[in-house]
Formats: sequence, structure tokens, C-alpha cells
Amino acid sequence: MFLFSFGCQAGRISSGEGKNEAVRGVWLTNVDSDVLTSREKIREAVALCKANGINTIFMVTWNKAVTMHPSKVMLEHFGVEQDTLYWGRDPLAEMIEEAHKENIKVFAWFEFGFSTSYNLDGGHIIAKKPEWAALDSDGNLVKKNNFEWMNGFHPDVQKFAIDLVTEVVRNYNVDGIQGDDRLPAMPSESGYDPYTVALYKKQHNGQEPPADYADPAWIEWRCNLLTDFMGRMYKAVKEIKKDVIVSVSPSIHPFAKEEYLQDWTTWMRKGYVELVNPQLYRYNINAYQKLLDDLYSGQIDKKDLHRFYPGILVKLGKYYPSEEFLLQMIEANRKAGLKGEVFFFYEALKRYPGLFKEKIYTDDVEFPDLLHR
Repeated sequence: MFLFSFGCQAGRISSGEGKNEAVRGVWLTNVDSDVLTSREKIREAVALCKANGINTIFMVTWNKAVTMHPSKVMLEHFGVEQDTLYWGRDPLAEMIEEAHKENIKVFAWFEFGFSTSYNLDGGHIIAKKPEWAALDSDGNLVKKNNFEWMNGFHPDVQKFAIDLVTEVVRNYNVDGIQGDDRLPAMPSESGYDPYTVALYKKQHNGQEPPADYADPAWIEWRCNLLTDFMGRMYKAVKEIKKDVIVSVSPSIHPFAKEEYLQDWTTWMRKGYVELVNPQLYRYNINAYQKLLDDLYSGQIDKKDLHRFYPGILVKLGKYYPSEEFLLQMIEANRKAGLKGEVFFFYEALKRYPGLFKEKIYTDDVEFPDLLHR
């Protein structure tokens, strides 16, 4: 159990010793938020981030199977250039311009990843390209937690995802790109489509994949396919702009690997990730501290700890953590030597007026050099 004398409510939380640099970020969504609907709202959001000590915005760029920005990749594949809500504008370009004026970094966050729809039976993507569907052992479209999925093992789907990412890297002055618990990721129930089955049989002397989707060797084999994809996505980004940071915000380990085939600790060890923000989404301090302890007990190599800034849940529907619990999570991070974190999501800043600058981010920090360490 995590025990400490919680005195930070009445005072400031120390950011610890050492060089004063950190990632202090928010995820900015197009769900339960209207920030992206006008340039003025974007400007106001940037100002609120600045006032609260936030130095990084992870802006959604791919969600609900559409992009927030005009995309030739989407136009060529699906005839849908952009989310219709933003026609005539480019929210990504506007965000970059406004944030950079305030020395705030912008990461293009590809939130939807390899998922294709939410309770829409595959949506417009699978309707146009049924061969892209991820299939389970019964031959059905894979659905997990209400999300339907493309087949992230298929080379055409992988090329599409990399093209979406590199299009942004090529055309926008982003500081980084980010995949999350859906990029790269696939539900562990997937992999029974004709392409993946044929690939498995080719590499296993004609043997069929295990019928049990949770078979450890079958999990490992599919994880390796996504690890290979992660390496190719990293390389594709760096070939265009070597200074664009490649980041991920995966689910926690080992859940990420067992349920979504995300072996992100291996991605880090292979050098495919320069910033990682695992989603430490918990509802009490003991559960949060346990996740933090697990990460420090060997999930992340010591040499990579400077790349680690945890994701903290501060809003989900009507849920907000109490001020006390929020400060406890920050205190736990500081005691672990972490000077920053990333909050899900931006709208929660309005819930805690004054708290960030008065008790959480009382000092100024620089964004860390993640590319040359």
C-alpha cells in the first residue's frame, strides 16, 4: 500500500531535483469538447493551457474514421476528405499556429488507430473495403468494447495508417505524432482473416493458428507483427522529418499485450518510441500507485525513464477526480522523480480554476530533449 504524508493540499508540490524540463500535456479531443469548431475557441484553449502551465497539446487528428484536417489519403481511399464539421477550415493548422505562438508543442494524435467504427458494423471504411475487416475465429467482424476493427495485420491497412501519419508529418509543422491504445493495436480476438491465417501457415509448416485466441505463442506472434509495423512507422516518420517525435499512449502492461497485442515495452527497447504516456487511469491512489510501481519495477528500462510521462484521467463523462485525489497522483509522480504528466482531457482544466498554477505547476519547465538522449 502507498503511504505518504499528504501535505500538498495546503502548499505547493515540489517538482524535485535535476534539470527543469518535462512534458506537461493535455489530450484535446473532438468529443465532449467544442474547441476545434472555431479558430477563436482554439485560441482560447491555447491561452488556458498556457495559463495552467501546459506545454504540450496532443490534438486529435483521426477519430470516428475521419480526419480533422483535409486529407488527400482519405479522399483517394474513401472520398471523404475531412470531418464535415470542419469544412472550409483546417483545425490542425490553426492549432499549430496558435500553440507555437505560446511555445506550446503540438502532437498529432491518431486516436482511432486501426479501429473503424463505434457500434456501426464497420462504418464507411468496411463498407468500401470489406477485405480490410478484422475477423475473429467465427469469421465475424471483430468488435471489442463497442469498437469495430480494420485488420491491422494486412499490408494494405498498414500502408493506409502509415500514409495517414506521414501525410501529416510532411504537410504540417507538428512537433510529434502519437498512436494510442488503438495504434498500433489489435484486439487479441483478431487474426483469423484469410491474409493473417495464410501468413501464419506459411511460417508454421502449414499449421492453422490456434483456435484459442489467448494462446501465448499466438499472442506473441501477432504482437511481433505489430512491433514490426511500429518500427516501419517510426522509420517512415524519420525519413521525412527526423526531428518529429514518435510517441505512443498505450494501455497498461500486461493488459495492453494480452488484450490488444501492444508489446510497447519491446517497442521502447527497440528504439521505436521517443515518448510514452501509458494510460494510468485509476480511481483511487492505491490503484494508481500500484501501476506506477509496476512501471518502475522493470517494465521501462532505466535508460528510458526520461521518456516516460504517465497519462492521468481527469475527465470521463461526468467523472472528475476530487482535488485531493488529483493532487495525490501528482505527488506520487513527483516522488517517483517525474516532473510532468499528460491529462485526459483538456476540458478538465476548467474544473480546477487556479489549482494547476497554484499547486501543481508552480515552476516553469522546458520541453525535454527527447531526440538526442
